[in-house]
Amino acid sequence: MNAWVAISEIVRNVALAVAAFVGAYIAWLQLAPANQQARSASTQAELARRTHVIALFNRAAGQLRDSKLEVRLAAIYVLRGIAKDFPDYADPVFELMQAYLRAADIDYGDEQPPVDIRAIQDLLRRRLEVPRV
Repeated sequence: MNAWVAISEIVRNVALAVAAFVGAYIAWLQLAPANQQARSASTQAELARRTHVIALFNRAAGQLRDSKLEVRLAAIYVLRGIAKDFPDYADPVFELMQAYLRAADIDYGDEQPPVDIRAIQDLLRRRLEVPRV
C-alpha cells in the first residue's frame, strides 16, 4: 500500500511539473507577440525621432542665410542642440558650420565679427577643445 502511495505521489508531482512547464510555454507564446509589438513600436518611435531631427536640421540649415540676425542665431542654437543631443549628427552639424564660415569669409579687420559668426566660432572652438572618444 505504501508503494502505491509513493508511486501516486511521484506521478502527481510529475504531472504537476509537466502542467507547470506547459503553462509557462503557453504564457511565453502569448507574450512573444506582445514583445514583438513593443519592439516594433520602439523602432517606429526611433524612426519618428530621427525624422524630426532631420527636419530640424534641414530647417535650421536653410535659416542660416536668413536676413534677420535672430533667425540665424536661432538656427545656430538649434544646430548646436542637435549636435549635443544626437552625437551621430554632430559631424554633419560641424561640417555645415565650417562651410558656412568658409562661404562668409570676410575680413573684419579690428572689428568684432557679427554675433552669429562669433556663436559659430565658439561652437567650433568648443568642439576642438572636447576630446572625442
